[in-house]
Amino acid sequence: MHAATERLLDHFLEGVEPAVPLVALWAHGSLAAGDYQPERSDLDLIAVLDSAPTMEHWRRIKAVHRRLRLPLAERLHCSYLARQELDDLAAEHITWAHGHIFRRPVTAVTRRELHDKPRVLYGPPPAGLLPPVSDAELTRFVRTDLRDYWLVKAQGRRRWLQDVWVDLGMLTVARATVTLRDGRLISKREALDVLAELDAPETVVADIRARRYDTPAPVLSRFRRGRLARAFVRTAIRRALA
Repeated sequence: MHAATERLLDHFLEGVEPAVPLVALWAHGSLAAGDYQPERSDLDLIAVLDSAPTMEHWRRIKAVHRRLRLPLAERLHCSYLARQELDDLAAEHITWAHGHIFRRPVTAVTRRELHDKPRVLYGPPPAGLLPPVSDAELTRFVRTDLRDYWLVKAQGRRRWLQDVWVDLGMLTVARATVTLRDGRLISKREALDVLAELDAPETVVADIRARRYDTPAPVLSRFRRGRLARAFVRTAIRRALA
């Protein structure tokens, strides 16, 4: 593991453990799946608390995150789940991400990732605390996310001029297609290969791969890239949902 990342995780645990009634701290996503890319990947964490967080806990959580001054700290995101709400897929939990604190659910995909490939940073593993996600719950979430979020976002044009929308949109559609087809989760690295199978535009796939893995980048204007990515995402979603 990347030394600066390990130092950040250790420092965060030292700060958060005395600040909240911490039961467990887990990593998911790229950090747990073996596809972590320093300075590119987010550090996605889940903290389980022994009781529902109070307003004082809100204040302490904000302070812990704002005091992180180490490299990569801006990429560390964490949701805080009360033990009593672990079985509620719709519950919204305190989350720190992108420099802000807010509430959002912990999705069925995240919960399945935690059962499939967790990285335990503190306390017991997810299997001992977190109820499993059924295939039906996972499928329902993925279909809803594609239909109600990504298909809507693919209607507009301007956001697709940005790297983050091209990368996340293309990779999300590939990963969702595999989940709906095979019932399994795949990494972003695997999703790049799936995009080729789905007849995604080769130059856009190469563009994404170059940003994530430092491979040779194609010559491609952001306007053409955005148009190609948006068109593919719309087509691929409709195909996945059919």
